[in-house]
Amino acid sequence: MVNNFLLLGFSNLPDLEAMFFTVFLTIYLLTLTGNSLIIIVTLIDQTLHNPMYFFLRNLSFLEICYISVTIPKMLENLLSEDKTISFLGCAFQMSIFLITGAAECCILAAMAYDRYVAICQPLHYTLIMSSKVCYELVATSWLTGVPVQLGQTFLVFTSYFCDSNEINHFFCDIPAVVNLICEDISINELVAQVEVALLAVIPFALILMSYICIGSTILKIPSVEGRYKAFSTCSSHLLVVVVFYGSGMTVYSKPKSSHSLDMDKFLSLFYTVLPPFINPLIYSLRNKEVKLALGKVLLLHPSSTILQSL
Repeated sequence: MVNNFLLLGFSNLPDLEAMFFTVFLTIYLLTLTGNSLIIIVTLIDQTLHNPMYFFLRNLSFLEICYISVTIPKMLENLLSEDKTISFLGCAFQMSIFLITGAAECCILAAMAYDRYVAICQPLHYTLIMSSKVCYELVATSWLTGVPVQLGQTFLVFTSYFCDSNEINHFFCDIPAVVNLICEDISINELVAQVEVALLAVIPFALILMSYICIGSTILKIPSVEGRYKAFSTCSSHLLVVVVFYGSGMTVYSKPKSSHSLDMDKFLSLFYTVLPPFINPLIYSLRNKEVKLALGKVLLLHPSSTILQSL
């Protein structure tokens, strides 16, 4: 029986733990602030009450949940000598991390569909992207991964663990926890492959198909200004997709022979910390409507030289 696990985190670099704490605490606070501002300005400004910003609000809320699953525990362990996490706490952390990760894949796909309808079927946009459809897409995004991810977590934590309870990671990530299982893990690997196909590959394929259609439509616009305007409405979302999927692939697309838990621990920072931190920056710096709304909320004139220079 394993009653708790030991999250080794960055304990192999004791001289750097204080620096890591400062850096990750700063990133975490900036992430909370940035995503909260996106939620606030898109709620306050009536001009941003449309499907595009409805999905953005949900994405920002999701990013807060996503990063809050892992970083607070990591910050606690960087300060404390007791780096343990309970058996149930580890299972809970893994399941919520997987559920929020799957939800982000699906919400990004819903946002791509919204941009597809806006650019490829503009005359039917209001009819197709009704409030009911938007709520259904968000609810589906949140709920689709729940049964699969809970099943995956249940399968992992009902396995037989070896004598060691040391997880060579800063959170209960699947590869690091599965590494402690003594019995055959082929079923775990199969479920993981099905999970990735359903909750990551299919949403990515839908995003890709949407942008192929969007690109084809934009190329048919006669004026350069019209093409630029159409592309600018989806450029922020496209960057977010690249950051999220690109950072995740740094770990999960590597061949098994090249896997190193020490290396994966550092690479996982890219997909656990980078997307939630950088997404508000992408939307606030590349979106004029969000910049103007931020200016109003911060009591700045919309033509403020600071905002215009961003």
